[in-house]
Amino acid sequence: MNEHEYLAVSAAEAAHIRSKEPSSRSIRDLSDLFSVFADTTRIRIMYALYANELCVGDIAAILNLSQSAISHQLRILKDARLVASRREGKTVFYALDDDHVRAILATGIEHVEER
Repeated sequence: MNEHEYLAVSAAEAAHIRSKEPSSRSIRDLSDLFSVFADTTRIRIMYALYANELCVGDIAAILNLSQSAISHQLRILKDARLVASRREGKTVFYALDDDHVRAILATGIEHVEER
């Protein structure tokens, strides 16, 4: 007996399900994206930026953390395209990159709070 004899789906259904799977690269990229969410400081930063554009000093004050700690995490968030920045004179302002990021945060918190 082979391991596939006990499948509840037909071979055709299994093939159809496999055909809908994203590419290996997309799955790897999604895994990398979700790994960025594995740090509570980064999540707190994203929530601070949920509806506000803030500079590093503001974020540091809101979260009661050092500016260097915030800058380090912002770099990771920017590299993951979760946060965008713009310069105004000497000040750099940060915001969530787009509505997809807001949706991920909103869906995630809704999921964990539904218990």
